[in-house]
Amino acid sequence: MIKQKTLFQLVSPTEQLACLNRAVEYVQLSEELERRFMAAVKRMKQAFNLCSSSEKFSDEDKDYIHFYCAVRSILFKLTKGDAPDIEQMNARVRKMLEGAIQSDGIEELFETGKHISVDIFSDEYMDKINAIQLPNTKIKILQRLLSQAIDEFKKVNKIMGVEFADRLKKVVDEYNNRRRDEAYANEVLDDVAEQLAQLLSELKTEKNSFKNMGIDYEEKAFYDILKAVSKKFEFEYPDDKMIELSKRIKLIVDDKSRYTDWSARDDIKANLQVDLILLLDEFGYPPVTIDDVYKEVLEQAENFKKYAQ
Repeated sequence: MIKQKTLFQLVSPTEQLACLNRAVEYVQLSEELERRFMAAVKRMKQAFNLCSSSEKFSDEDKDYIHFYCAVRSILFKLTKGDAPDIEQMNARVRKMLEGAIQSDGIEELFETGKHISVDIFSDEYMDKINAIQLPNTKIKILQRLLSQAIDEFKKVNKIMGVEFADRLKKVVDEYNNRRRDEAYANEVLDDVAEQLAQLLSELKTEKNSFKNMGIDYEEKAFYDILKAVSKKFEFEYPDDKMIELSKRIKLIVDDKSRYTDWSARDDIKANLQVDLILLLDEFGYPPVTIDDVYKEVLEQAENFKKYAQ
């Protein structure tokens, strides 16, 4: 367990925050250590809740308990976005926890259930992340940032969102596998952080790629599914016709989804499917009839309008 006897004897609040953040970083040295710490502190807190009124606990004992809970809460926020038991911490530790979360200037990441309200793709925002000196904490923040951004992107562009989600999972799995290695060095941590930052940059590029194609952000989602389907089923189709087809698909989807309950009405969904099949046939897409093509285009259409309200 972390030994931090002088936590509340430190001179300044800044030193106390640094101490708390270093403790969080230490717990992340390996996946096993993080897992054991999270489980042990949870059990400790549950036991303490049963006897917290006992006079046998000194103020120092309580400070230890609340400190460990604060470390666990920060790790929870880095991964889940919600810190448990904050209300039950003593005032000093609760204030430190809130300060530690805000100290990196990216506290908006942890607003559970809310849309990201800042431009996470801006150079200024990335500078804030790059300024974080604790590598494991930086990786956790980048992971959560990417996860939120990909989830938002997936609501409009399912096919590309899934691709980015798979790439994120691959990097995170690599990070977790490397953390099991005792020879895990800071250079490896830096490499993982760089991969995550690069993935975020590529997501930004992908989100803006429609601008040079003469289509809008939502039409690009239909273009991507048409492109992915042609690649999956190995048939050629002219790019200019694919762009025009994506525009026409969006017009049909917009028309059919003007009713607020369209997704719950089988008659409207059936009409949408018929119109899409007729449109695809008009454009000769695909050149040879493939039933799965219609299914995948329809799924993208329904996914797009589900979140577009």
